[in-house]
Amino acid sequence: MKLANLKLAAIAIVAAGLFSFTHFRAGSIRGTVSPADGAVRAWALSSTDTLKTNVVNGSFEITDAKPAVYKVIIEAKPPYKNAAKDGITVNDGQAADAGEIKLEK
Repeated sequence: MKLANLKLAAIAIVAAGLFSFTHFRAGSIRGTVSPADGAVRAWALSSTDTLKTNVVNGSFEITDAKPAVYKVIIEAKPPYKNAAKDGITVNDGQAADAGEIKLEK
């Protein structure tokens, strides 16, 4: 009887462990920057994640983003100033559109 209870407890612990891990599919954040030659990098910041990618021809796509709400920061080239956009939501396995981010001098 004790062996049966021990086996049952072990199965319950393993099952609980399997369900405690949340599996997510990475998403992405896409956007454009204007002027197209004014930016170097795009950063995405959440409460648990920091991601970056290069801006190429005024476009960027930050991949491997976990589902969360992000702040996107565009690292600008002089004479332009860095720019930011809050509230970009990445859902499970989806691409979020940050839209156009305009740089100012």
